[in-house]
Amino acid sequence: MIGIFDSGIGGLTTCRALKELLPGHEMIYFGDTARTPYGSKSRETVVRYSLENTRFLIEMGAEMIVVGCNTASSVAPAAIREAYDVPVFEVVTPAVEQALAASKKGQIGVIGTRGTITSKVYETRIKEMRPDASVHSNPCPLLVPLVEEGWFDRPETRRIVKSYIHPLRVRQIDTLILGCTHYPMLEPIIKQKAGKRVTIINSGAAVARQVKAFVDAHPEWRDKGGSRRGCDRFYVSDYTPQFRSIAESILNQKVELQLVQQ
Repeated sequence: MIGIFDSGIGGLTTCRALKELLPGHEMIYFGDTARTPYGSKSRETVVRYSLENTRFLIEMGAEMIVVGCNTASSVAPAAIREAYDVPVFEVVTPAVEQALAASKKGQIGVIGTRGTITSKVYETRIKEMRPDASVHSNPCPLLVPLVEEGWFDRPETRRIVKSYIHPLRVRQIDTLILGCTHYPMLEPIIKQKAGKRVTIINSGAAVARQVKAFVDAHPEWRDKGGSRRGCDRFYVSDYTPQFRSIAESILNQKVELQLVQQ
């Protein structure tokens, strides 16, 4: 069983990508909606939340952990791997690899929460793999609340996205990493504001491909794909009808949310 956690609803875009690539595997999702957003929290707090989320998923039967949150991915994977003996995947590294493969000029933009951008995790990984690349980052703190509210196509949302993307566009980026798994819900607007020549990198979809490659390379995991026994399960730390509505829109299916206390 594959466990995925996020600060809220955004990680469901990662869950959707995993379900498309690994339809035979059971998924268990935890959205920490009571404590969202993570981007404004301290490093220590995000690590603590991530360890708590991982413990819950493992107790519920997860045998693999996908950190479907960029903020948590930027600070917590090492602590998770030290604490738990299960495969752990994060969204940053596969997104960087895909961006570098796509970028012709090495002009790469990154948008994310304040926590992700402040950590400089994307800039560091990109420079490690391609020292001559130029990385232009911009925090976008208002985008997660907009997604959580379901404001996917409001005029206000378009204006806010434009203000965040403009500084990167004038830098003539050719590739843009969506450094938050909430952002694919706004991808059509982001693509429009970034320009037709800019390749958009979805970090959730990138990690799903990495997990698929891992499963394909390990027979013991590949065999699990044919032993699906139950339905996917979805847990949240705070329930709202809005979350359920957006979740069903993302996954294109009925979703039964179960409330748990963290």
